[in-house]
Amino acid sequence: MLVKILGGIDIIAGLVLMFGAINVGLLSRIFLVLGVILLTKSLLNLLRDFGSWIDFLSGGILMLSSIILIPPLISVILGLLLLQKGVFSFF
Repeated sequence: MLVKILGGIDIIAGLVLMFGAINVGLLSRIFLVLGVILLTKSLLNLLRDFGSWIDFLSGGILMLSSIILIPPLISVILGLLLLQKGVFSFF
């Protein structure tokens, strides 16, 4: 049950990262909240596996994208990785 909730958070964060790359005009509060959630989620596993590193990098990029302009390619790649990780957590 908890894995599916965390997978849903990954899917939402991946979509926000990808839509933020094309400047949809999302609120910076969404970026900050999802960034903090992803950073804390990655630190729960103490950065032992690749999935935790994806969460850590994506959380950092989400938090930085509320302040500075991140290249869209980086946001799209991390968004796709988060989407893939979120979808596979439902299986």
